[in-house]
This record gives sequence, structure tokens and C-alpha cells, in this order.
Amino acid sequence: MVAPLPISSPAIGSGLVPVVAYIFPLSAKDKVSPPSVIGVAGFVTDNSSRGFAVGGQLYLKENTYRITSGFARGDVNYNIYGTGTAAGLKLPLNQTGQAFFGELLRRVGWKFFAGPRFLTGHSLITVRPNDASNFPIPPDVGIQTTLTAIGAQLTRDTSPNRFYPISGTYFTFTADFFSQALGSKYSFQSYKTTFDKYESLSKNQVLAYNAHFCATGGNPPFYGNCIYGTNNELRGYVAGQYFTRYMLATQLEYRLALPKRFGLVAFGGVGEVIPGEGQLYGKQKFLPSGGGGLRFQLSKKYHVNLRADIAQGRDGHTFGLGVGEAF
Repeated sequence: MVAPLPISSPAIGSGLVPVVAYIFPLSAKDKVSPPSVIGVAGFVTDNSSRGFAVGGQLYLKENTYRITSGFARGDVNYNIYGTGTAAGLKLPLNQTGQAFFGELLRRVGWKFFAGPRFLTGHSLITVRPNDASNFPIPPDVGIQTTLTAIGAQLTRDTSPNRFYPISGTYFTFTADFFSQALGSKYSFQSYKTTFDKYESLSKNQVLAYNAHFCATGGNPPFYGNCIYGTNNELRGYVAGQYFTRYMLATQLEYRLALPKRFGLVAFGGVGEVIPGEGQLYGKQKFLPSGGGGLRFQLSKKYHVNLRADIAQGRDGHTFGLGVGEAF
């Protein structure tokens, strides 16, 4: 699959995201394992942000093992938004760095998979020229920061097609432990859990439900907290506006497959920002979201869609493009 995606993001500007992916069975004799995927993607925008990522997910031994790995490198310009005395202000930042992620899961029974994961990366944050003199500066600005974690994941997927689920459920729980003993500058914990349910209303209609919870403990950097707008947990919000110690979001999406490889979706959801004690940015807020989108099948065999969504949130709207469903 080849998808040169235009991008228009309030967070990082307008530009292009070329995506190349290959979907294939790892073994012709294995009729049980889902298809494996390898891919590469890049991005460049008009605010001078740029980067690339390469990764893959392999299914082996009749779906006994799942290996996921990825490497990303970027130079990104974005804003963080203030509250309190800095309400209405935004601080423009530049963050450069790279990260590596690896995970090995094994089937343990009843369609559950469990296993270890590893994450390491480093980055440098600097403040871009601005006139926001009252904005509190993050404590790690100007310092080369390394983050390293070991963790674990438990997951269960009963949907017949992970690229376009029409029935079944998906559950995952991850726990990552960043520690100075591993070479990480900060010691903190990150916990995330997701539950999705899919129901076919007819041959061409699917109702999808998603619930997501995120929590952090310890002393993370501001970008180590839960961040709305980064993983489609609630569309309609700019990444960088809400950094929060605890995050809860739920959404419902109606999907309609049309002739000629096209499709339509409508979605709505709600979320909650719950800052922790002493958190520098953000305050407790109720976050509604709603919108719709257009789909186009890039792969008819696996029903992999090109996704274009426009969503309205509490503070404004966002437009996003991507490959695959939002959840």
C-alpha cells in the first residue's frame, strides 16, 4: 500500500505524510496467524517539522507469538497551552530526538497474549522565539533527556479482521516502568488500558465502541503524561493542549461501507482531564467531541481504509488523515 497523505494539523502545521506498507502472511503454510505488516512513514510540514518512522508487526507459529518493533526520529515544532495566570497563552517548543520500541507477546490461552516490552529514546527540547513572558518554562528545557522503560502488555482480540473489525472485542493493558536504574533521567510509571467492541448492524454497517483510560505515577516530564489528541482517543483536540496525569475517554462510531471502495463514518464521545497534584499544566475539564469522516479502501483484500476525519471539540476543531480506522 502506498498513501501520500496531506496533513493539516493545528499542532504541527500543513504538509505531507508519505506512507508505504506491505501486508503479507509470514508463512504460506500458516493458515492461522493474521497477516503481518511492515511499513515506513515520514512527514514534513510548513512549520519546519519533519521526521520518519519504520516498524512492523509479525505473527508467527500459528498465532503463538507476536513481535512488534519500531524506530522513529523527528524534529518537531509544537505548542503547549497555559492555564491559571498563563491562560490563553501558548509556548512554542522545538523537540528533536529518536526512540526505539520492541515487544514480544505469547499466547497464554483464551485468546489472551502477554509478554514484555522495552522502550528507550532521547530528546532535546528548546523554546522557540515568542512573547509569552508569563508562561512557566518546563524544567527539562535545554537538557538532553533520556527515557528508558521496561514493561508488560496483556491483550485479547476476538475480531475477525484487525484492519476493519465488524464483530468481536479488543482489549489491551500496558504498564511501562521508567527508571533511573535503567539510565532514564526520570523515574515514573505509565498505565494504559483500552476496550473496543464491534457490532454489525447489516452487511455494510458497523457500530464501534471505544473506551480508554490512561494514568501516570511518579515524576514524569510533561510529555510523559497522558496527552489528548495523539492516538485518536478523543478527536477534536490539538495535541499539546491537555497534558494530564489521568485521562478517561469513551466514544461511539457508526461506519457505513459504500460502493466504489468509499465509506462514511459519524462519531461522538466524551472525555475528562484529571490533573494530578502539583501538575504544571492543565486543569480538570469535561471534554465533549463529535464529527464525521470519509473512507477509501487502499486494500480491498484486507479492507484497509484511508481515513479522513473532521471533529469538533470543546475549544475548536481538528482535521486528520490516517491509514486504518481510529480504533
